[in-house]
Amino acid sequence: MVSLQSKWRYLFMLLGVQLVVMALLSREGYQKRVTYFIRIFRKSDGSGRNLSASSGSDVYANLSALARAVPSSEVMTYCPKTSPYIRGPIHVSFPSGLTLAQVRRKNPLVVRGGRYRPPGCESRHRTAIIIPHRHREHHLKFLLYYLHPFLQRQQLSYGIYIIHQAGNYTFNRAKLMNVGFREAMREEDWDCLFFHDVDLIPEDDRNMYVCDANPKHAAIAMDKFGYKLPYNLYFGGVSALTPLHYLKMNGFPNNYWGWGGEDDDIGVRFNMLAKTRQSWKLDGMNTAEYEVLSRQYLPLYTNITVDIGTEAGLHAPPEAAQQSEPDKPKGS
Repeated sequence: MVSLQSKWRYLFMLLGVQLVVMALLSREGYQKRVTYFIRIFRKSDGSGRNLSASSGSDVYANLSALARAVPSSEVMTYCPKTSPYIRGPIHVSFPSGLTLAQVRRKNPLVVRGGRYRPPGCESRHRTAIIIPHRHREHHLKFLLYYLHPFLQRQQLSYGIYIIHQAGNYTFNRAKLMNVGFREAMREEDWDCLFFHDVDLIPEDDRNMYVCDANPKHAAIAMDKFGYKLPYNLYFGGVSALTPLHYLKMNGFPNNYWGWGGEDDDIGVRFNMLAKTRQSWKLDGMNTAEYEVLSRQYLPLYTNITVDIGTEAGLHAPPEAAQQSEPDKPKGS
């Protein structure tokens, strides 16, 4: 016969298991919510109206408090582990007629080259944002409009690098990210690098732009995929790596011309599958050839224009480059 004490012990154990399961489910739901991203519309509807894409607070709502922040003593203390300016979901809309000059006026603490440091404390994190780019100015202005205040609310020291591919040869996002890593690390000892598509806007400032102990996929929930991963190995959109992570896996592959493929390859690199074990040391950061054509320190970002060559090589003859030209995907 089961004693009353045994029954109570059993009930407490059952309650404990339920609480653990609820906590895990709650944590999973929280992670999905804070890693929401919305894709920038390619074109406005031509009506002059603000196109609203999500609900939440104004990303600029509490930035005036940052401008008033001053250190309490001559010795700068570290910022809090959790920023007091974080507010959660962000209202995202796409105002018609937005200009970079307007973005600059709304971000007075951002200095030349798109650099920022918290005015009242020493940031705990130094993050470089690497954005591969070509002919996407419409997307870029909206991304900068939201990304600058988003990062400031997190009290990060950060810099934004636009890696612009020169010429009309097929776009190579992965190789541009290798370029971005090398050029950003030449300028500053960043402890985290975020590789960011130009057309994705974060929808929740609790999605911290800092690195973890392992490589992090920061865009696991995007509106264009119904806020779900399209497949298990997908690592695209926005990803975060420390310099050590990046060098250990030899960066991104350089041989993916056109959109797609490189994200799957880097996902495979993390899982160390057989194919990757054969190729990852032969194609990546250590084989990236390019030539920097210009480096501009603009008010909202550092623009680095590069010649990354063609499949035939960096300085291949025109005939060889033309023969190696792959089919161009739409929108590259």
